[in-house]
Amino acid sequence: MAVLAWIGLGANLGDPVKTLNEAFEAITALPGCKLIARSSLYRTAPQGPDVDGQPDYVNAVAAVDTKLAAPELLEALFGIEQRFGRQRSKRNAARTLDLDLLLYSHEVLDMPGLHVPHPRMHERAFVLIPLSELAPEAHIPGRGPVMELLDALPDQRIERIRD
Repeated sequence: MAVLAWIGLGANLGDPVKTLNEAFEAITALPGCKLIARSSLYRTAPQGPDVDGQPDYVNAVAAVDTKLAAPELLEALFGIEQRFGRQRSKRNAARTLDLDLLLYSHEVLDMPGLHVPHPRMHERAFVLIPLSELAPEAHIPGRGPVMELLDALPDQRIERIRD
């Protein structure tokens, strides 16, 4: 039985717009997965410590119906990142592609290497704005409705990239 999963996409090295468009295609090609919806692309400021001098990110969110268990889906997403040249050096480092499993059905999962809902998604406009574009009624387990979380965020620079 398929479940609905939400995936965050981001990149700030190379050609991030092209990378995200190709990443949507790679997600669509995963066995047992069907891309249901994709958000617009958004240009965002790098977040976190040690990001001075990094180029802006391009971010988006995808909704996927999947027959894969959450750990299998996450592993498949890591495989896509590797194909796009992702190097895991340090936290908040610039990257060719970042794929995060944000939500997996309504489940709360806490396993080594897998935490769903994504533990910082409620703090990030670059996740909440594209998610709210696709599912304004979405609710993050343990955190609340996406629209309320978005209203509570401090200002974060984000702009929709025109098609």
